[in-house]
Amino acid sequence: MTPSLIRGRTRRGKGQIAARIAQGVLGGGIAVLWLCLVLPRVTPRADGPVAGAVAREEGGTYTADLVLPLVAAVAVLALAAYGYLRRNRRAVTRTTPAGTGAVAGGAPLTDLDARACAALVEADDALRARRAELGFAAARLDPADLEPYERAVRAAGTELRAAFAIRQRYDGGVPGDEMARRQALAGIVGRCAEARRRLDAEEAGLARLRGLDRAPGAALEVAEGRFRELAGRTTGLAATLDALRERFAPGASASVTGFPELAKDRLVSATTRLNEARQSTDLGQSDRAAGHLRAAEDAIAGAAVLVAGVDRLAGELTAAAALLPATLTGAEAELAGARERAAGGGAGGVGGEAGAGSRAVPVADVPVAELRARVRQADVVLGGVREELTAGRAYDPVELLRRTVRAVLPVADGRAGVLGAAALLLARHATAAADDFVATHRGVVAAEARTRLAEARRLLAPGPETDLLAADDLARQARHLAEQDVRLHGTRG
Repeated sequence: MTPSLIRGRTRRGKGQIAARIAQGVLGGGIAVLWLCLVLPRVTPRADGPVAGAVAREEGGTYTADLVLPLVAAVAVLALAAYGYLRRNRRAVTRTTPAGTGAVAGGAPLTDLDARACAALVEADDALRARRAELGFAAARLDPADLEPYERAVRAAGTELRAAFAIRQRYDGGVPGDEMARRQALAGIVGRCAEARRRLDAEEAGLARLRGLDRAPGAALEVAEGRFRELAGRTTGLAATLDALRERFAPGASASVTGFPELAKDRLVSATTRLNEARQSTDLGQSDRAAGHLRAAEDAIAGAAVLVAGVDRLAGELTAAAALLPATLTGAEAELAGARERAAGGGAGGVGGEAGAGSRAVPVADVPVAELRARVRQADVVLGGVREELTAGRAYDPVELLRRTVRAVLPVADGRAGVLGAAALLLARHATAAADDFVATHRGVVAAEARTRLAEARRLLAPGPETDLLAADDLARQARHLAEQDVRLHGTRG
């Protein structure tokens, strides 16, 4: 675990120790100074007029003269001890990037784990809400005016992605020792706190820019216009879903089942909030109007996710159905090359990776016996896919595409680029479906599903770490985990 990924690690331990030592020395010095200054003043002179009025003890020291300095010294030392204990208690409980409570506090690892999970959920929800708010603001404000707030969202997103990356490795058992795992959890909390700080720092400025603090009427008009647009699109949503069910197998549209009803529910909630916001605006109650407007925008944004999800699925199913024949042709070409390599003892291959977009073992390094077994398995899968296509029944093009790609990529050497295009379609489809579900039910979806989704996005992004098959797997895991959360906790949005 690198220092750049773990925030919240102690960097001022020596300074804190020095401060404690200095405080103790200061307390002792004050006590000695008190003795030096006060004792001569309160000790009676031997030749004074009141010398005989004070009873002198053995050794020539007056007991009464020492009481006040000793009380002062004890008080100073007690204050020093109290300050030390208070600083230590703050260090134990601190969870901000400046502290290391998760590491130094000694709390059970399960408690620190729960704290990190809660921080991930809260930061993810805050980031999603701010992005939705910026979407409404962009409808009427100049992009240049919104740039500082967009920059804050991007910075917060960077922090949150790093936190999810730490969490993904943590769930995989990395790091292994307990202290390093504590530091990893501290890093997650610190990254999430920094993401929240960046978002919170710009919240008031964005509200002023939108006029929510004085005259929310213009922002309210934007929300009402967006509401009317979605209401019209929602009306035809059920018909779109029915058309998908008629053309494709029932499982093809299962991921958006219930979306039309959920979208209508969100719009009903938005109607109530918009009316309350309008009434508060007319009464000059800007604060109340802003609160109702934010709630209405949240409901409208939720409905927009549901509507867009159905429309996107329709496009993805159509694209998958069109891509499937070419993918099967490319798969046959890849299998032909794999058979040649297997017949020639593994020689003659291109030596590329085992599949586009997959960090697998190079085909040239696969033993001949294993290569032949993979070819036989791929032949069986492709035969089943072709049988479903020619049976005359409705089918799920995404699922058939997934079966084809996963069967052939382990023996492919890259001669058929269409397999890469099919793998990209599958990964995007699964990731978008999982993201829609999490956004729709974010009130109950826990950190594990969000972590898998974040990792799927990372592997889907172009770059050296791109792994389309793994992204597809992780996105489907995220959707499955999110559905479990909903079944356990209900459907709060």
